[in-house]
Amino acid sequence: MLANYRRLFAVPHVLSLLSWSLAARFYTPGLMIAVTFLVEGWTGSYTLAGLVAGAFTLGMALVGPLRGRMADRGGTDRLVLVCGLVFSVGLVALALLPGSLWWLSLPLALVTGLFGTPANQIVRALWPRLTRGPERQAVYAAEATTQELLFIFSPVLIAGVVAAAGPRWALFLLAALGFLGSVGFAWSLRRAGVTGPAPAEADGGGAAEDTRSRRSLLFHPALCAVFAMCLLMVSGVIGMDLVIVAWANELDAPQYVMVMASVWAAGSLVGGVVAGALRGRPRLALRSFAAAFGLAILIPFVPPVTHLPSPLFITPLLFVSGLALAPTLAAVMGRVGDMAPSHRRAEAFGWTATAMGTGGAIAGPLSGALIDGNGIVGGVIGAAGLVMVAAVLSLFLPRPAPGSDDGPSAAEVAPVLDAPPVHGAAPGAGAAAAPHDGRR
Repeated sequence: MLANYRRLFAVPHVLSLLSWSLAARFYTPGLMIAVTFLVEGWTGSYTLAGLVAGAFTLGMALVGPLRGRMADRGGTDRLVLVCGLVFSVGLVALALLPGSLWWLSLPLALVTGLFGTPANQIVRALWPRLTRGPERQAVYAAEATTQELLFIFSPVLIAGVVAAAGPRWALFLLAALGFLGSVGFAWSLRRAGVTGPAPAEADGGGAAEDTRSRRSLLFHPALCAVFAMCLLMVSGVIGMDLVIVAWANELDAPQYVMVMASVWAAGSLVGGVVAGALRGRPRLALRSFAAAFGLAILIPFVPPVTHLPSPLFITPLLFVSGLALAPTLAAVMGRVGDMAPSHRRAEAFGWTATAMGTGGAIAGPLSGALIDGNGIVGGVIGAAGLVMVAAVLSLFLPRPAPGSDDGPSAAEVAPVLDAPPVHGAAPGAGAAAAPHDGRR
């Protein structure tokens, strides 16, 4: 089962790029905790704290496509460094802001969010350049799986710092970690020689390939369907996170949050590891419906349908519910990489980031209204329904071309990644220009 991972990590630079891209976005899950505690301490209002936290998310979502276009033109190492520096300065400024000027935190958060790390869209756009065949599916699964670790360890670390030293110090720590991660990721990109523009593939890049047009990718219906899937799935997943918090709050037992959320994330982690080890192209529709049914099985076991003696009794079902989440996300990211034009993949993943950010912004008020009106079960039904609609959309996506992901193993063609660029080629384009590179 581990053959895919062995071949994957034999490809030069893949492990370094994956590790440093995760380090560059380590701050993301813990940021909302630090900001919420800081602003609530200033104002005594969770509503205002939520607005400031949402401003960060909105800023990140607004610039996803723009930064994707910038990355597609090259200079990704400089882009990562600039964003990392400005974002870290913004966090430090927020931490130093006097409580009496709390209202400045809203525009400051929005502007700072505009410079959130583009590491996720850059690295996802790189995987089709560096891997192919089974390794490509394995790397998307590995990324989706290891990202679950961020959602386990980042909140725990930041919550601990908030408890021990206060939210200002938590923001200082996030600023330092964000900048160091950006420096490491930029160094990894430069070392791998992939900072230049992505080479246009002769007949690859999926159904949306159009080397002559610079029309918006939103004019490609299939890509729009994938973006809508991302929005709906993230809304459902974040909605379920809010359900867990609301359930624990109703019982006045906040300690249940970390237990239930960790078990749910652990299920996703295990599912992602297994999915990455499987051979063959992932079946996106099957995984999407499995994710939806995984949430639906929780409905009969939550209040007011059932009043368990303790929410911990539902943890085995939570683990099962999470099993399909990371595999589905990996399959969606792989489909975006296949369908987007080869020279505009970072832009496509920028739209994906925007869709996910929008989904996260929608999840809060929608899930809150469902929980207020129908109890915990209303939130679970809403989350399952959103993911189910995403699964239905997957049925309308065009099937990948037969053999479109075949060809030599990435480990077999990887040596050309370190070859000197062909004369006149952009930096990092050596692999695309070398003969026998398995180019589609």
